[in-house]
Amino acid sequence: MRCIIARFPFDLTRSQVLEAMKGVKPEPVTGESVIIGRRQYPVKQVGEVVTRQDRRDFSAAEVTRAMRALGFTCRPPAPAPADDDATPLQRASAMLGVGDRTPRAGDAENLSWQQ
Repeated sequence: MRCIIARFPFDLTRSQVLEAMKGVKPEPVTGESVIIGRRQYPVKQVGEVVTRQDRRDFSAAEVTRAMRALGFTCRPPAPAPADDDATPLQRASAMLGVGDRTPRAGDAENLSWQQ
């Protein structure tokens, strides 16, 4: 398939992309990503490997468009975490599913180790 990335035409096929990405370790995903094989790669890393151009020369949208056209699954950036005023303890409790439980005045009487 012919696609334009960074104003240059490329004739890419799905098998060429798979071959180019074989053995390439995925970088941590911080934005848009593409799934190639069983791995999830940042689209900028895929664009750099496939086109052999510096990743500053093209946009993530250009590579995403090309990868989608070749049949690869592309994912949008993960939503940013909510910036609330929760304490680290409250965030950890929420991750564990414990809920929002704050100590109350009579709780110390019910602890077995204090009796």
